[in-house]
Amino acid sequence: MSNRLPPAEHRILICDELSTAALDIFRQKGFEPEVRLGLTEDQLVAAVPGVHALVVRSATKVTRRVLEASDRLRVVGRAGVGVDNVDQDAATERGVVVMNTPTGNTVTTAELAIALVVSLARHVPRADALMKSGQWTKKGLTGTELTGKTLGVVGFGRIGRVVAERGLGLRMKVLAHDPFLAPGASTPNGIEIVDLEHLLARSDFVTLHVPFSDATKNLISKERIALMKKGARLVNAARGGLVDEAALLEALEKGHLAGAALDVFEEEPPKKDSKLVARPDVIATPHLGASSHEAQHQVAVDVAEQICDFFISGVANNATNVPAVGADALRELAPWVLLSEKLGAFLAQVSAKPVRKLELTISGELAKQDARHVPLAVLVGLLKHQGADPSVNFVNAPLLARERGLVLFEARGPEDLGFQSSITVRASGDDGTRSHTVTGTVLGKKPMIVGFDGLRLDLEPKGPVLITRHDDQPGVVGLLGTVLGGHRVNIRRIELGPATEMTPAGVGLATGILSLYDEPAAAVLTHLRSLEPVREVRLVRL
Repeated sequence: MSNRLPPAEHRILICDELSTAALDIFRQKGFEPEVRLGLTEDQLVAAVPGVHALVVRSATKVTRRVLEASDRLRVVGRAGVGVDNVDQDAATERGVVVMNTPTGNTVTTAELAIALVVSLARHVPRADALMKSGQWTKKGLTGTELTGKTLGVVGFGRIGRVVAERGLGLRMKVLAHDPFLAPGASTPNGIEIVDLEHLLARSDFVTLHVPFSDATKNLISKERIALMKKGARLVNAARGGLVDEAALLEALEKGHLAGAALDVFEEEPPKKDSKLVARPDVIATPHLGASSHEAQHQVAVDVAEQICDFFISGVANNATNVPAVGADALRELAPWVLLSEKLGAFLAQVSAKPVRKLELTISGELAKQDARHVPLAVLVGLLKHQGADPSVNFVNAPLLARERGLVLFEARGPEDLGFQSSITVRASGDDGTRSHTVTGTVLGKKPMIVGFDGLRLDLEPKGPVLITRHDDQPGVVGLLGTVLGGHRVNIRRIELGPATEMTPAGVGLATGILSLYDEPAAAVLTHLRSLEPVREVRLVRL
């Protein structure tokens, strides 16, 4: 289907509350959107046939079932950064563009973090609560000045940079940590880049501005909290799950930390009897990061303008799942786009250290076509799982890669591994860590991983996969199966490779690829790693 219908013939369905500015923009450009709020999944399934665009915030879930019920859907616009409420794989398979609005809430979220820092320093919420209860007292409310104190900014992306600049404006010394910036790297205004351990040890206030991923889950762990200065204060206005909340509670109870401010939580909303929320030295707010009039206005304006541009000119600004190509071409490219992103995600999760170099080879018939979407998709998949800004998309992926010192080399090759077309990506770090290579192809319309580090595979890149490195000896598969079975984890498929390297003791190391039906709990991974012949276990989410 072409994008070139007259604007008035496009059906645009707005499913969540938006600033009226978005409606004004649609109407100015000839579109007449429909507004239907609070639809259940069943209601949205019934409403989506004939609709060309869905506009959502975070409440509406665009599931695979909704997407499969659509017959004319071309784009889903998310007024905000996160797109967790949209099944992007299902959208890509059907040639539906998913786009977000990554810049509209940058300043708002950064300013909330600074507000929480100031409130922690001067006990503002506690003083207000005492006044409202009829108490006029200063006991326990002696604060601390920010001037001259050290602010540690964890995550130096869009929001983290604004927070750092505001910290300098408060005459604070600012340290920043980002895994993709080397300690000592030069930054504007003399902000010092350090490793995380040094930042925690030197900072009076630590504020988090990183996305949530496997790599950042419990980033501020019990061990890292112990590294923080006695009397330091912690702010998390980024994502729930970055902080081990039980460890934070213990540190506050023992007096190691002087306070914490949390806008996000592992479970939202937190339990009503949460000891952490109830503490007087904890400021708790209900995920207000993007909740300002200006931010809500801007993301609504951005999403309306992007959808209008898409239908009028075919440009998919801030697309998170596909590059900007024509509708017919997109349907042909969709499986390869999805495969490429899965290969990047796979490599990010099996690599022990951040990937600094990618070597991409496109082989066979695909090499003769315009395949510029392939390297972009590989970068998007890798960066999403390597701690990059969650707004990474096909427009900004090259820039984010350059900022992190990630380089990609591209080559074209003949038919490979007996497939009509294939994609091979080799990933390596810059510190001597071993490289990994993964190969994929499309069979029919289904992406498949067919090779990993010399091992021939038949792996559908979908769901949880365990990658093991274990001693090449009899009985290991039985041990793995017994542990998983004991924890009620069902195995979909097992593939094993021969020993490809030796330990210093002369023992061969083999590779196991276990595709699972359900994701194992952390305790299961701990049990597997405790097995004597098992040297390494990695959980890859595809």
